[in-house]
Amino acid sequence: MRPIQAELLAGGELYREVVLERLAHARESVWIATANVKAMYVEQRGRYVPLLEVLDGLAARGVALRLLHAELPSRPFRAEFDRRARLVAGGLGLKVCPRVHFKTVLVDGAWAYLGSANLTGAGLGAKGEDVRNFELGFVTEDFDVIDRTTAMFESVWSGAECQGCRLRAVCPDPILPPSARGQPARAPSGIRLGKTRRIVRAR
Repeated sequence: MRPIQAELLAGGELYREVVLERLAHARESVWIATANVKAMYVEQRGRYVPLLEVLDGLAARGVALRLLHAELPSRPFRAEFDRRARLVAGGLGLKVCPRVHFKTVLVDGAWAYLGSANLTGAGLGAKGEDVRNFELGFVTEDFDVIDRTTAMFESVWSGAECQGCRLRAVCPDPILPPSARGQPARAPSGIRLGKTRRIVRAR
């Protein structure tokens, strides 16, 4: 077992360190993996704004944004996303994999959060201490932890895990690497597979 330098955080500490101190000040990239995605608010310049407003500002500065999630984001999240043309046009990359259950935020390839909190108000958002979830997570700049977390994220994001996945038959939209996209299949829902992930629009 190799010792690492890390800080264990809980509850509101996660919100303040992960979202306000690190994510909001990213300079190059933010990669987020989460099981659940819901509309969440964060503090910015004395007011509470949707996290997507913060991500939109990062995208405007050229920060590369990726969101890997297991379930369809909540309706309020999708409605807010649809109002932000820059994110819809690719400023925020979105891919879904039902097997994703790890929660991480990787900032600039040099800092990582790993823990229990999802990208939700009660998880990483600005909920009050008496209503937020009981969450634990650690943050670190350890290169080995970051490299291994990045490798796992990239493996899922690139579709490398789809080929041998035994749940592919029930997956709503297999990612698939470019080399395996010759004849895209069709899911039972009629969604054409093997394309860049887009979240389903609210009707």
